[in-house]
Amino acid sequence: MNKRKAILFSAPSGSGKTTIIKQLMKYFDCFEFSISATSRAPRAGERDGVDYYFLSPEMFAERVKQGDFLEWEEVYSGICYGTLKSEIDRICERGKVLIFDVDVNGGVNIKRYFGDDALAVFVKPPSIEVLEQRLRSRGTESEESIVKRMGRSTEELKRAEMFDVTIVNDDLDRAVEETRRVVERFIQS
Repeated sequence: MNKRKAILFSAPSGSGKTTIIKQLMKYFDCFEFSISATSRAPRAGERDGVDYYFLSPEMFAERVKQGDFLEWEEVYSGICYGTLKSEIDRICERGKVLIFDVDVNGGVNIKRYFGDDALAVFVKPPSIEVLEQRLRSRGTESEESIVKRMGRSTEELKRAEMFDVTIVNDDLDRAVEETRRVVERFIQS
């Protein structure tokens, strides 16, 4: 695998990292989004090879065994997410800057792999209460899922210091602009 510049975004679910990434993709034509693999079922409107590579739990486990992942994790019981090495190769061959939208552990592992060739951005909600409100307003999560995500989020927020920069998403336009400036400086360095 060739190492190239990479920008990774991590945050607790509901912090707005995916929304920020989508806005940034409009500014920078040198970016290409790294599509993660998951063993969970697609949500309404999600497409294989666009939103995620949806693998059965058995196929995911087989790909892990074959060493196909740069990093992977069982995020929730029976639900795995990971970054396929082939996805990194695909984007690097196109000469693009890799953009990752990963959980906090994945972000730490990808930063470790790329080192100074990666900018690690942690997107933080203004408060844990706002985070819970955002998760509930999605309307895609069961109560059990929200409780699990909130428990995990508390631990993830403690790891923000492991990232190069923290963006507080209390105002989306401001957060996008602040992130754009940080990313632009990194790309030009």
